[in-house]
Amino acid sequence: METIANLTGDLLRFSTAGSVDDGKSTLIGRLLYDSKSIFEDQLQAIKNTSARKGLEHVDLSLLTDGLKDEREQGITIDVAYRYFSTPKRKFIIADTPGHVQYTRNMVTGSSTANLTIILIDARKGVIEQTRRHSFIASLLQIPHVIVCINKMDLVDYKQEVFDRIVNEYNDFASKLDIQDFHFIPISALHGDNVVNRSEQMDWYQGGTLLYTLENVQVANDVNHLDTRFPIQTVIRPHSDKYHDFRGYAGRLVSGILRKDDNIVVLPSGMESSIKAIHTPSGETNEAFAPQSITIELNDDVDISRGDMIVRKNNQPNVEQDFDAMICWLGNAPMNNGAKYAIKHTTKEARAVIKEITYKININTLEREENHTGISMNEIARIKLKSTATLNVDAYRKNRSTGSFILIDEGTNSTVAAGMFI
Repeated sequence: METIANLTGDLLRFSTAGSVDDGKSTLIGRLLYDSKSIFEDQLQAIKNTSARKGLEHVDLSLLTDGLKDEREQGITIDVAYRYFSTPKRKFIIADTPGHVQYTRNMVTGSSTANLTIILIDARKGVIEQTRRHSFIASLLQIPHVIVCINKMDLVDYKQEVFDRIVNEYNDFASKLDIQDFHFIPISALHGDNVVNRSEQMDWYQGGTLLYTLENVQVANDVNHLDTRFPIQTVIRPHSDKYHDFRGYAGRLVSGILRKDDNIVVLPSGMESSIKAIHTPSGETNEAFAPQSITIELNDDVDISRGDMIVRKNNQPNVEQDFDAMICWLGNAPMNNGAKYAIKHTTKEARAVIKEITYKININTLEREENHTGISMNEIARIKLKSTATLNVDAYRKNRSTGSFILIDEGTNSTVAAGMFI
């Protein structure tokens, strides 16, 4: 039988962020190489390419850089994804670009991450991009951050360089809403403190990057307190064997449901209780996020796609007017009064932009007011109104029910990623 720990603790999704040439792709390549997660033909291919370039070493960054052109999903998402595993845990990596103009790419790549790795060039210290990516990690409520001070080989592995950067980063990060920080001095090129401990930095007594990734606790990152079950579809087999079966299917995005629990259906407010819970492996008495399930109720209740099953004494806000932070993804700017389709969990409606409260200066992190439009990659706080009620929580409370996207109905392109405040 599956347990909460099995579902939420065995898989770690993490993203990488940093300025251009900070060594993100090399770090991921080193992580895959030293953890023996590369096939022989892959390794031979990058050895051949490195030799053709006249390099004296194997360019491990080619392991991820070669995937970037393949990532087109409606909008261009210049993010390379890799999967690997160790005996202790499975990993999904999102390698996000470092260029200033690709702020939106870090937002999309990090939106589902449990953890982000922020790389800092030991020669340069904390720079503008470091602050930008840390702010986005805070905005997205990513629970864990590992700050890797890379290229320590180029500063002679000096502890004072590492200590200075850690102090500089802590001064800035004290203003952010991130609770769990780790600092690791590394050389991605030579593998120091990536998978194996560095003989050059015996002054560092902490864990290696892989050890930290394997042991960071993520089971508690899922909200198991606020039960939220958005209905994706209603199952009616219409067969002799299941003639009267009516099941409500979807993914339990947070909380726990048990057989015989009393529940409320939103937005109607109708009450019932759970008759049975079905999973792909059979019927169960208990389900918990992020399982995909089908439930039966003891009463005939009018439920359709977009409705949400919750507990009577713990309900989200059912509203049409919202304050939200958004990152604008669209090529065309967003203006006051513009109308878009809004998708929140399994619910779809239309929404109008009532007001742009302020924009965030991504360089200084200061608020800038009196704007009438938002351009690509800009982050802003807005007020919007939807044509139908949405069942929402604040994003800081529940990342699943606190997030949404805006869609241009003319082109069917996703133009904004948003977080309810």
